Amino acid sequence: MKKNKTCGPRFKMLLEEANITTTAFAEFLNIPKPQNVHNWYTRGVPHYRMEEVAKKLSVNVKWLKIGEGPKDAMELRLLDDSGNTFDAQAMRGAYRVIEPNDVELPFYKEVAITPGELKTHVIRDPEQSIRMLRSDLDSLEINHADAICTRMIGNSMAEKIEDGSLLAIDRGLTQIVDGEIYAIEHDGMLRIKYLHRVPGNALRMRSHNSAEHPDEIFRAAQIDEQNIRVLGWVFWWSTLNKRRPEVPFL
Repeated sequence: MKKNKTCGPRFKMLLEEANITTTAFAEFLNIPKPQNVHNWYTRGVPHYRMEEVAKKLSVNVKWLKIGEGPKDAMELRLLDDSGNTFDAQAMRGAYRVIEPNDVELPFYKEVAITPGELKTHVIRDPEQSIRMLRSDLDSLEINHADAICTRMIGNSMAEKIEDGSLLAIDRGLTQIVDGEIYAIEHDGMLRIKYLHRVPGNALRMRSHNSAEHPDEIFRAAQIDEQNIRVLGWVFWWSTLNKRRPEVPFL
């Protein structure tokens, strides 16, 4: 495992500048033992990890390795699992540190696969994001890299979550806990529902506005046939009062 020990101090400096712990960075790289990353401070980054680490931290790989050339590599682009590009500075494309106390969560939405087509899918919108306090995510034990945001569509969750409300989702929690609210992609359609397990590996989707949106039950075969997948647990939402009150006596 070839290493360059001289890069250790530079690597440490980069993590400190980004306010990222070695434990968090180990998660970004899917390294099970954070101590291995901490050891890079003195032993240097392994040669086979050098390019990956440089991309994650948006720096020139030559600068990281031997301290020569420009430090910044602002034009680096990476691909996420869906083939979408994102800035390397965004750390796995999932969040970006804005201030020591804030992170910026990427925004996902339902859009037509091709213009004018009815078939949709859920993808990231690089033009939108929301800020959240890191402490709020930490208090719920949410990995910052798993948090995304979206917007409520329709009135199925009214008066709990109004149409147009912003939502935050933990992609790290997809296991169904009965009665919790989840974001679901249903054959390309973005849905927000209470979920309940049903015997036989079936699934019940329940709306808060049950008068207009009755319960739906999907058997195991239907879940596969209709491409139903749980995106994650909804842990935060905003609600906008759409009617501005009129001031009397004017």
